[in-house]
Amino acid sequence: MITAITEWIDRQLGRGSASITVPVFDGALKSNRYIEDARVLATLEAPEDLATDGIAVFVTDGSKVLQVLPDSLKEVLQVQGTITALCCMPGGGFALAIDGKEVRIEGGAHHGRHWRAINGHAFCAVNAIAMGADGSLVVTDGSTEQEYAQWKRDLMSLGKTGRVFELSPQTGDGRLLAANLQYAFGACSVGSKLWVSESWKHHVVDIDAGARRASVTEDLPGYPSRIVPATGGGAWLTCFILRTQLVEFVLREPTYRKRMIAEIEPAYWIAPALNSGNTFLEPMQGAQLKMMGVVKPWAPPRSYGLVVRLDAQGLVRYSLHSRFDGKNHGIAAAAECAGYLYVISKGSRRLLMIDIAQTEKELSQ
Repeated sequence: MITAITEWIDRQLGRGSASITVPVFDGALKSNRYIEDARVLATLEAPEDLATDGIAVFVTDGSKVLQVLPDSLKEVLQVQGTITALCCMPGGGFALAIDGKEVRIEGGAHHGRHWRAINGHAFCAVNAIAMGADGSLVVTDGSTEQEYAQWKRDLMSLGKTGRVFELSPQTGDGRLLAANLQYAFGACSVGSKLWVSESWKHHVVDIDAGARRASVTEDLPGYPSRIVPATGGGAWLTCFILRTQLVEFVLREPTYRKRMIAEIEPAYWIAPALNSGNTFLEPMQGAQLKMMGVVKPWAPPRSYGLVVRLDAQGLVRYSLHSRFDGKNHGIAAAAECAGYLYVISKGSRRLLMIDIAQTEKELSQ
């Protein structure tokens, strides 16, 4: 009752959860060009996720898993369907999600193990798989209502049906760890903790064995997605789309939002996108964004590229950007291996590589 009253007061006064303010890029989040200027290793057809076993890096491209070699890519696996998540298994092989509806192990000691549902909970939009601290698989399922490719519809419908599962490769059992998340999109074991990205709430939470949730980092400027371990503790957090005041305003206007969903093609919604500047039908363009060829400082970026380096306490150490006027937007996945950070830009369909030591040296100057 108290929560309902508080929410009603917030809506009347435009504060709290009803506020349309968004965090600014300042301090450790100050914008730069490290993602935009990163080395381009390859341009793929449909890149989605990255994984590493500590020695090699693997990238998904539609139905294929490719190994990243010094100057080429080598196909190591192909399946029927689209791979929406990838994880390297200890001792060899992969755990992968097919079309967001099945988790399967290919190769290694548990080859052939697969799951489509856990205790009657069918998968719908599996978007990330991570190794748990005890050798289990942690799976995030973004929504029970919208398939993985329909993430934008889930956002604009105020979806809150995301789930986190734990699967046992040894026994084939599984259990539901958390439900009713506002789009679960990525998990990572950090020490003894399990960090999970909750995209539509702009934060990362720690979920314990009793399904209790504690905030790790709050009020991010972007919508967090996949999260992976970082050398030295902490994690690399990708933000696949960015928050803007315009979108926050639309999310709080139910009549307009519902008509937009019903009457307009999703590509032209006032909503975040993985890339932008491709058509004159986009909702924000021209003089709304630029004046005399110069991007306005207040121009709302429809797409953006962002990776955040979190320490072991969840504090932001620094961030890497591809700004409004760049092309390497829609950062959906990252993986650290041998001193380099590998990044997928879904907006440009590129696989990128960043020298971590050199970047940290420049940022510290």
